[in-house]
Amino acid sequence: ADIPHNTVHYGGALKRLDTFDRQGILHRLSTYTKMLFVREPFERLVSAFRDKFEHPNSYYHPVFGKAILARYRANASREALRTGSGVRFPEFVQYLLDVHRPVGMDIHWDHVSRLCSPCLIDYDFVGKFESMEDDANFFLSLIRAPRNLTFPRFKDRHSQEARTTAQIARQYFTQLSALQRQRTYDFYYMDYLVFNYSKPFADLY
Repeated sequence: ADIPHNTVHYGGALKRLDTFDRQGILHRLSTYTKMLFVREPFERLVSAFRDKFEHPNSYYHPVFGKAILARYRANASREALRTGSGVRFPEFVQYLLDVHRPVGMDIHWDHVSRLCSPCLIDYDFVGKFESMEDDANFFLSLIRAPRNLTFPRFKDRHSQEARTTAQIARQYFTQLSALQRQRTYDFYYMDYLVFNYSKPFADLY
Protein backbone atom coordinates (compact mmCIF):
# COMPACT_ATOMS: atom_id res chain seq x y z
CA ALA A 1 0.00 0.00 0.00
CA ASP A 2 3.01 2.30 0.46
CA ILE A 3 4.18 1.93 -3.15
CA PRO A 4 2.88 4.84 -5.31
CA HIS A 5 0.84 3.85 -8.37
CA ASN A 6 3.18 5.58 -10.84
CA THR A 7 6.24 3.90 -9.32
CA VAL A 8 4.75 0.53 -10.28
CA HIS A 9 3.85 1.54 -13.82
CA TYR A 10 6.64 3.94 -14.75
CA GLY A 11 9.45 3.26 -12.26
CA GLY A 12 11.40 0.95 -14.54
CA ALA A 13 11.70 -1.79 -11.89
CA LEU A 14 10.10 -4.39 -14.16
CA LYS A 15 11.95 -5.43 -17.31
CA ARG A 16 9.92 -6.02 -20.46
CA LEU A 17 10.59 -9.17 -22.47
CA ASP A 18 11.56 -7.12 -25.52
CA THR A 19 14.52 -5.59 -23.65
CA PHE A 20 16.36 -8.92 -23.90
CA ASP A 21 18.08 -10.42 -26.93
CA ARG A 22 16.57 -13.37 -28.76
CA GLN A 23 18.39 -15.92 -26.61
CA GLY A 24 17.29 -14.16 -23.43
CA ILE A 25 13.68 -14.06 -24.64
CA LEU A 26 13.64 -17.77 -25.57
CA HIS A 27 15.26 -18.69 -22.25
CA ARG A 28 12.57 -16.85 -20.27
CA LEU A 29 9.71 -18.21 -22.37
CA SER A 30 10.92 -21.76 -21.85
CA THR A 31 11.89 -21.60 -18.16
CA TYR A 32 9.82 -18.88 -16.44
CA THR A 33 6.36 -19.39 -15.00
CA LYS A 34 4.12 -17.37 -17.30
CA MET A 35 0.83 -15.94 -16.09
CA LEU A 36 -1.86 -13.75 -17.62
CA PHE A 37 -4.88 -11.99 -16.14
CA VAL A 38 -7.80 -11.08 -18.39
CA ARG A 39 -11.01 -9.10 -17.95
CA GLU A 40 -14.46 -9.11 -19.54
CA PRO A 41 -13.85 -6.90 -22.62
CA PHE A 42 -16.78 -4.47 -22.23
CA GLU A 43 -15.97 -3.97 -18.53
CA ARG A 44 -12.31 -3.44 -19.38
CA LEU A 45 -13.22 -0.85 -22.01
CA VAL A 46 -15.52 1.08 -19.67
CA SER A 47 -12.96 0.90 -16.87
CA ALA A 48 -10.29 2.36 -19.17
CA PHE A 49 -12.66 5.13 -20.29
CA ARG A 50 -13.61 6.05 -16.72
CA ASP A 51 -9.99 6.11 -15.57
CA LYS A 52 -8.44 7.94 -18.52
CA PHE A 53 -11.18 10.34 -19.63
CA GLU A 54 -13.44 11.06 -16.64
CA HIS A 55 -10.55 12.30 -14.50
CA PRO A 56 -7.81 14.86 -15.16
CA ASN A 57 -5.03 13.19 -17.11
CA SER A 58 -1.96 14.94 -18.49
CA TYR A 59 -1.40 12.30 -21.18
CA TYR A 60 -4.71 10.87 -22.37
CA HIS A 61 -6.58 14.19 -22.64
CA PRO A 62 -4.06 16.02 -24.84
CA VAL A 63 -3.01 12.98 -26.87
CA PHE A 64 -6.29 11.07 -27.30
CA GLY A 65 -8.95 13.50 -26.10
CA LYS A 66 -8.04 16.34 -28.47
CA ALA A 67 -7.97 14.02 -31.49
CA ILE A 68 -11.26 12.33 -30.55
CA LEU A 69 -13.10 15.62 -29.99
CA ALA A 70 -11.75 17.16 -33.20
CA ARG A 71 -12.82 14.15 -35.25
CA TYR A 72 -16.11 13.02 -33.69
CA ARG A 73 -17.75 16.03 -32.00
CA ALA A 74 -19.57 18.42 -34.30
CA ASN A 75 -19.09 22.04 -33.22
CA ALA A 76 -16.67 21.18 -30.43
CA SER A 77 -15.88 24.22 -28.31
CA ARG A 78 -12.52 25.90 -28.55
CA GLU A 79 -11.87 25.00 -24.89
CA ALA A 80 -12.62 21.32 -25.49
CA LEU A 81 -10.29 21.25 -28.48
CA ARG A 82 -7.59 23.02 -26.46
CA THR A 83 -7.67 20.68 -23.46
CA GLY A 84 -9.03 17.41 -24.85
CA SER A 85 -11.22 17.08 -21.75
CA GLY A 86 -14.84 15.97 -21.63
CA VAL A 87 -14.78 13.08 -24.12
CA ARG A 88 -18.07 11.18 -23.97
CA PHE A 89 -18.30 7.39 -24.10
CA PRO A 90 -20.05 7.25 -27.52
CA GLU A 91 -17.27 9.47 -28.96
CA PHE A 92 -14.65 7.18 -27.46
CA VAL A 93 -16.35 4.15 -29.05
CA GLN A 94 -16.50 5.97 -32.40
CA TYR A 95 -12.74 6.37 -32.21
CA LEU A 96 -12.29 2.71 -31.23
CA LEU A 97 -14.31 1.43 -34.18
CA ASP A 98 -12.86 3.81 -36.78
CA VAL A 99 -10.38 1.95 -39.01
CA HIS A 100 -8.98 5.39 -39.88
CA ARG A 101 -8.79 6.50 -36.24
CA PRO A 102 -6.81 9.72 -35.80
CA VAL A 103 -4.57 8.30 -33.05
CA GLY A 104 -3.31 4.79 -32.49
CA MET A 105 -4.48 2.13 -30.08
CA ASP A 106 -3.48 1.91 -26.43
CA ILE A 107 -2.67 -1.06 -24.19
CA HIS A 108 -5.63 -0.23 -21.93
CA TRP A 109 -8.19 -1.01 -24.64
CA ASP A 110 -6.37 -2.96 -27.34
CA HIS A 111 -7.28 -6.65 -27.73
CA VAL A 112 -5.69 -8.81 -25.02
CA SER A 113 -5.44 -11.62 -27.58
CA ARG A 114 -3.17 -9.31 -29.63
CA LEU A 115 -1.25 -7.74 -26.76
CA CYS A 116 -0.42 -10.96 -24.92
CA SER A 117 -0.25 -13.53 -27.76
CA PRO A 118 -1.98 -16.42 -25.95
CA CYS A 119 -1.77 -18.57 -29.08
CA LEU A 120 2.02 -18.12 -29.27
CA ILE A 121 2.99 -18.08 -25.59
CA ASP A 122 2.26 -21.16 -23.53
CA TYR A 123 0.93 -19.50 -20.37
CA ASP A 124 1.10 -21.63 -17.24
CA PHE A 125 -1.75 -19.77 -15.57
CA VAL A 126 -4.63 -17.60 -16.82
CA GLY A 127 -6.63 -15.76 -14.18
CA LYS A 128 -9.65 -13.50 -14.48
CA PHE A 129 -10.19 -10.04 -13.08
CA GLU A 130 -13.67 -11.06 -11.94
CA SER A 131 -12.13 -13.55 -9.49
CA MET A 132 -8.84 -11.69 -9.10
CA GLU A 133 -8.27 -12.11 -5.37
CA ASP A 134 -8.93 -15.86 -5.34
CA ASP A 135 -7.04 -16.46 -8.58
CA ALA A 136 -4.04 -14.35 -7.54
CA ASN A 137 -3.75 -15.99 -4.15
CA PHE A 138 -4.08 -19.44 -5.73
CA PHE A 139 -1.31 -18.50 -8.18
CA LEU A 140 0.90 -17.30 -5.30
CA SER A 141 0.43 -20.67 -3.60
CA LEU A 142 1.31 -22.48 -6.86
CA ILE A 143 4.65 -20.69 -7.09
CA ARG A 144 5.24 -21.26 -3.36
CA ALA A 145 5.36 -17.58 -2.50
CA PRO A 146 5.77 -16.71 1.19
CA ARG A 147 2.50 -17.27 3.05
CA ASN A 148 2.33 -13.65 4.20
CA LEU A 149 2.35 -12.45 0.57
CA THR A 150 -1.28 -12.04 -0.49
CA PHE A 151 -3.10 -10.06 -3.14
CA PRO A 152 -4.00 -6.55 -1.89
CA ARG A 153 -7.68 -5.65 -1.57
CA PHE A 154 -7.41 -1.87 -1.78
CA LYS A 155 -8.18 0.22 -4.88
CA ASP A 156 -5.25 2.56 -5.43
CA ARG A 157 -6.73 4.94 -8.01
CA HIS A 158 -9.95 6.92 -7.56
CA SER A 159 -10.55 4.86 -4.45
CA GLN A 160 -13.74 6.80 -3.67
CA GLU A 161 -15.40 5.36 -6.79
CA ALA A 162 -16.80 1.88 -7.25
CA ARG A 163 -14.87 -0.52 -9.44
CA THR A 164 -16.31 -1.00 -12.91
CA THR A 165 -18.75 -3.89 -12.65
CA ALA A 166 -20.95 -5.58 -15.25
CA GLN A 167 -23.83 -3.35 -14.13
CA ILE A 168 -21.79 -0.16 -14.51
CA ALA A 169 -20.48 -1.26 -17.91
CA ARG A 170 -24.05 -1.96 -19.01
CA GLN A 171 -25.09 1.60 -18.08
CA TYR A 172 -22.37 3.01 -20.33
CA PHE A 173 -23.26 0.71 -23.21
CA THR A 174 -26.90 1.83 -23.11
CA GLN A 175 -25.57 5.15 -24.47
CA LEU A 176 -24.78 3.33 -27.72
CA SER A 177 -27.00 2.12 -30.52
CA ALA A 178 -27.58 -1.61 -30.99
CA LEU A 179 -25.31 -1.46 -34.06
CA GLN A 180 -22.49 0.17 -32.09
CA ARG A 181 -22.80 -2.47 -29.38
CA GLN A 182 -22.63 -5.21 -32.01
CA ARG A 183 -19.62 -3.63 -33.70
CA THR A 184 -17.84 -3.29 -30.35
CA TYR A 185 -18.55 -6.95 -29.60
CA ASP A 186 -17.21 -7.87 -33.05
CA PHE A 187 -14.11 -5.78 -32.33
CA TYR A 188 -13.41 -7.81 -29.17
CA TYR A 189 -14.75 -11.11 -30.52
CA MET A 190 -11.41 -12.95 -30.24
CA ASP A 191 -11.06 -11.93 -26.60
CA TYR A 192 -14.59 -13.19 -25.89
CA LEU A 193 -13.83 -16.43 -27.70
CA VAL A 194 -10.30 -17.17 -26.47
CA PHE A 195 -11.02 -16.37 -22.81
CA ASN A 196 -14.49 -17.92 -22.70
CA TYR A 197 -16.59 -14.86 -21.84
CA SER A 198 -20.34 -14.85 -22.48
CA LYS A 199 -22.06 -12.31 -24.71
CA PRO A 200 -22.80 -9.26 -22.54
CA PHE A 201 -26.11 -8.41 -24.29
CA ALA A 202 -28.83 -10.84 -25.36
CA ASP A 203 -29.32 -9.16 -28.75
CA LEU A 204 -25.73 -9.71 -29.88
CA TYR A 205 -25.13 -12.35 -32.52
